[in-house]
Amino acid sequence: MIDSFRDQLKLNGLKVTPQRIAIYEAVVKLKNHPTAENIIDYIKKNHPNISVGTVYKVLDSLVEKNLLKKVKNEKDIMRYDAVLSSHHHLYCSETDRIEDYEDTHLDQLIQEYFKRKKIKNFKIQDIKLQITGKFN
Repeated sequence: MIDSFRDQLKLNGLKVTPQRIAIYEAVVKLKNHPTAENIIDYIKKNHPNISVGTVYKVLDSLVEKNLLKKVKNEKDIMRYDAVLSSHHHLYCSETDRIEDYEDTHLDQLIQEYFKRKKIKNFKIQDIKLQITGKFN
């Protein structure tokens, strides 16, 4: 996965730096869509030479280049997602846990629904749902 990320950095005109690799690796290893604070805590423990400012700058640049996605939870806290393929999120309001959820049938139903509604001057580019509930 890291080799693929290195290639994506180059394709997007970004230098492959240890800081970018470490921060991306933190997002992947922390799973569950970590917050910037979660990533900073991980970086402080594993790469103490990387500053907090660098973490924020790298996260912003990776989102800008579509190498990471931002995900907002019910409490308006920004989190980061390394999974770039189209998917939805199941959000647990009790534990703040976010799970990826893929369902092509659901995507198709929504596409068909919007096609039937014939909304003028609007074309769907992507479908992202966040479904709130509680995991048992």
